[in-house]
Amino acid sequence: MDEAGLREMMEKNHVSAFGWALFCCGGDCDEAMEVLHSAYVSILEKGARGFSGKSSFQTWMFSVIRNTARQRRSQIFRRLKKLRSWIFEPGQADYGEEHRLQERDTRNRIMALLEGLSPRQSQVLQLVFYHDLTIEEAAAVMRISVGSARAHYARGKIRLKEKMREAGWDNE
Repeated sequence: MDEAGLREMMEKNHVSAFGWALFCCGGDCDEAMEVLHSAYVSILEKGARGFSGKSSFQTWMFSVIRNTARQRRSQIFRRLKKLRSWIFEPGQADYGEEHRLQERDTRNRIMALLEGLSPRQSQVLQLVFYHDLTIEEAAAVMRISVGSARAHYARGKIRLKEKMREAGWDNE
């Protein structure tokens, strides 16, 4: 794949890539933008030799983003900030202030519940539910076996449901 092809694929996946970077950075928007920029530079520098085609482009790109975020965290030695606000996707319909506040509150509550899970459970649920990856693709992004990803996915769903009940959410 040439540079134009890489750029086209990055543009196609940008919104979900930013969401994944935001998750990997604990909701810190500025940090997510830095990580995403660094990941994009890395992808373009690696060029065609970086993407082997063994997985989908999105799976490979999410792996690069995850690794970039991990490297950045270890370089700067600071804890990730908790999610405080949610960035609405460009072009999202405006239903008024009350709707936006409800959406943000719901997302914050869900993210807080996800933060209460183990990191791997949280990551696999985030990848599968918010980024439409399969469990197999999530396993590739996380660099764990498919069996391990399935176990974290199943346990994470059970634990998330328990946490939702504890928080008083009617999810029936």
